[in-house]
Amino acid sequence: MSKGHTIPLLDFARLLLLRHNTAVTIFTTPKNRPFVAQSLHGTAASIVTLPFPTATDIPAGVESTDELPSISLFFKFANSTEAMQPHFEHALEHTLPRPNFMVTDAFLWWTLQSATKFSVPRFVYFGMSCYSTCLLREAVRSGILGGPQPDDELVELTRFPWIKICKEDIIESKFKNRDENDVAYKFKMKITSATTISYGIVVNSFYELEPVFVDYLNNESSPKSWCVGPFCIVEQASKIYLEPGVYSKCLIT
Repeated sequence: MSKGHTIPLLDFARLLLLRHNTAVTIFTTPKNRPFVAQSLHGTAASIVTLPFPTATDIPAGVESTDELPSISLFFKFANSTEAMQPHFEHALEHTLPRPNFMVTDAFLWWTLQSATKFSVPRFVYFGMSCYSTCLLREAVRSGILGGPQPDDELVELTRFPWIKICKEDIIESKFKNRDENDVAYKFKMKITSATTISYGIVVNSFYELEPVFVDYLNNESSPKSWCVGPFCIVEQASKIYLEPGVYSKCLIT
């Protein structure tokens, strides 16, 4: 749906493929398949193409957010992906070997239903660091976003008193508006509800980079956040695994 989310997930797929006897299957759409195939060229990854639904006001052939004529169409675009669920489940049912787990973008909340149907643990990918996730959750929990202070006034976060933020720092309106009839709010709630009961969250980070915030998330919220990054080292990791003698050592270990 979005290159900013797709690229890290493709790097993650390449990292998984470095492990012995690991099979990786990527589900994508017709217009996105060439990009995915090029990114995974030379790997053993399987690619399954699902038809992308048509939606009012979304031009035909637009299957990624960077191609939308206006960002105002984002929620209509994102909600339209739910129509892919039957095709996804049909493909998932016939995927061999049977998947041990799936990693899906947070925006594809409906994949949790599919994961549950086939008893496959679902991990969520947001694309945010633990740091930014913590600040957002604390801002929502403390009521800062709905407070009387001006949008540019800095407010101290109770759990992280050394950090101050203002309403303007939370640029996405979907986190500010709590109108239950608002399309952005309803979209956010779908994501939140599905994430909460998923198996875990995959984070493109590592514990030593932000230990305070990783601990906060895993102690104060669910599901567990798994820091398995940084994904950007995939090329370097590939060279290490392919060095003479190193691969055999890893297999023995």
